Amino acid sequence: MSARTMTCQVTEVESLNPDVFGVTLEGRAEAMRHAPGQYLELALDDSTWVPFSIASAARGDGRLELHVQHWPERSNSARLRELLKVANQLTVRLPGGDCVLDESSARPLLLIAAGTGFAQMKAIVEAALEHTPERRIDLWWATREHRELYLEPLATHWAQTRAQFCFHAVTELPLEEPLADGERIIHHAGRIDEALENAELASEACDIYLSGSPGMVYACLDILEAKGIDQTRVFSDVFSYAPRDKA
Repeated sequence: MSARTMTCQVTEVESLNPDVFGVTLEGRAEAMRHAPGQYLELALDDSTWVPFSIASAARGDGRLELHVQHWPERSNSARLRELLKVANQLTVRLPGGDCVLDESSARPLLLIAAGTGFAQMKAIVEAALEHTPERRIDLWWATREHRELYLEPLATHWAQTRAQFCFHAVTELPLEEPLADGERIIHHAGRIDEALENAELASEACDIYLSGSPGMVYACLDILEAKGIDQTRVFSDVFSYAPRDKA
């Protein structure tokens, strides 16, 4: 699926927490096609393109979601925030990325995200629940603070309504309040790599998707490799844009 450049309508901008906002874009249905796990690039000007994971599975209606984190110290983030306040249209290029859900696989899914890396995992979860509803899914979502789990109610809903879905919330700081009740809703304190190291994982049987910073992804990968994963079934965009030095 080759990348296409187009103009989209901005149909909704909503605050998901003080630092993250959700953006809904709409364009021609055919032009907005993408695979779950892919990203788009958004034009700030003629020479500046910023990548964002697409936070929704393809719906066939030309609409898609983005989760945009505001970083006050980053100039591009400030420019984008101002642009979204005034623009009714945005120029985007999509789709991009090879870290996509393998819908032909029946292996359990182990999804590991940090921060707004949840966006990519949300698209993968939506597609998996629709097309292979019997497939086991373990979603690990790591943040520093509880409030940064900006769509915690959605992940909780999946765990409470889907018998094959388990939500692992990982926070470095203590929870502000208890998580929702549910035997498949679990809190882990500390860093995500520490939580994975201490967990009992059947990771060797899983398809594993990781989304976060290169440091986070490779720290988790080291733990998973020690647990005997099948390295051919591990997927992350980090492997393309920040490959590890093998020297």
